[in-house]
Amino acid sequence: MTVFLSAVVTAFSALARNKLRAVLTLLGILIGTAAFVIVWALGSGASSFIGGKVSDLGSNILYVFPQPVQASGARARSVGRLTENDGKAIAREAVSVAGVASFLNTMSQVVAGDKNTQTAVYGVNLPYFWIRKFEIEKGSLWTETDENVKTKVCILGPTVATALFGNQDPVGRVVRVGRAPYRVVGVTKARGTSLFGEDQDDRIFMPIGSFRARVMPTSPGRVDMLMAASTSEDTTARASRQIEGILRQRHRIRASSDSDFKVNSQADLQDAQKNITDTLSKLLIGVAAVSLLVGGIGVMNIMLVSVAERTREIGIRLSIGARERDILVQFLVEATVLSLLGGILGMMVGSGLIVFAGFVLSWPMKPDGLALVFGAAVSGLIGVTFGYLPARRAAKLDPIEALRVE
Repeated sequence: MTVFLSAVVTAFSALARNKLRAVLTLLGILIGTAAFVIVWALGSGASSFIGGKVSDLGSNILYVFPQPVQASGARARSVGRLTENDGKAIAREAVSVAGVASFLNTMSQVVAGDKNTQTAVYGVNLPYFWIRKFEIEKGSLWTETDENVKTKVCILGPTVATALFGNQDPVGRVVRVGRAPYRVVGVTKARGTSLFGEDQDDRIFMPIGSFRARVMPTSPGRVDMLMAASTSEDTTARASRQIEGILRQRHRIRASSDSDFKVNSQADLQDAQKNITDTLSKLLIGVAAVSLLVGGIGVMNIMLVSVAERTREIGIRLSIGARERDILVQFLVEATVLSLLGGILGMMVGSGLIVFAGFVLSWPMKPDGLALVFGAAVSGLIGVTFGYLPARRAAKLDPIEALRVE
């Protein structure tokens, strides 16, 4: 213990005599450790941010799309057909499904008075709003009667409401979508940007029957997509199997034939998102690790220079009774102290930058305790690893040859 404490005192004395060299060495470790801590927080923040966006879509949602079918070994020209009745059958027969929403959409010019805007127009049914977690801020939803009789009513997103009416309340006013007038019955709460960069507030909703009759005519009952919500996250896989069985029966698809539809779950998107963010985090941590490696090489170079400059001092210590172990510990502690100081400063700088970036970018970024502990451990390990060669070279010096050095 005495040898170690003596080595620590000697190490700090040596660092104090060569301040500029020590600072430059610290800088390499500081940058590497700060980069490591920031990248770790960035990866965790990105995963949390994207995961939150995915959760906003609904963690138990299943998306049913029509898809091309195989015909005599060649891809058919037409895709499968989904209808509102398919959705009603799923809602009625699938015990693991809590609700089904039908969906059609297009882009259209919307006019109110002397103002107009180009926006996405969605034809949906009432379950769409609770499945996709859209809430009404002003006014109310339309009724089932409005859906059945194809009433000309609509609900605006906040972006569209502001573009057409400014600060005025749009509820009860009339907008023209295409050639048809629609009465505004509600405005949704702001949702912001989706995971895919789409403004979720720049859209208009209307009953799907009214949409089909006046905005975008389609064949009877056809929909672009069905969205089904399972009763819970645990029943999502079972709900998917039930939907597939019901649709294959309704579409009269033989057991040996491919389905003319595809069922995707939100869990698939979450898994893909997790794989992407994990891969990205590993890549960025690898880059940060290279920075630490470069810092470690800098420590080794500086220590080799230090040994070369202090050869005569080492020779004197050896000649008056210092053992090889004493010299080894002295230089090893000196390298470790340098690395640990750089690591601590790097963690402080990195944590400060993380807090600042999280505030500016509004990301859920914060210093990670595990990253800080790991950063400190790695910086100390770098000191021991890259300081061992210079320390061993110093310990193996011949006292007589060392004393001859001027």
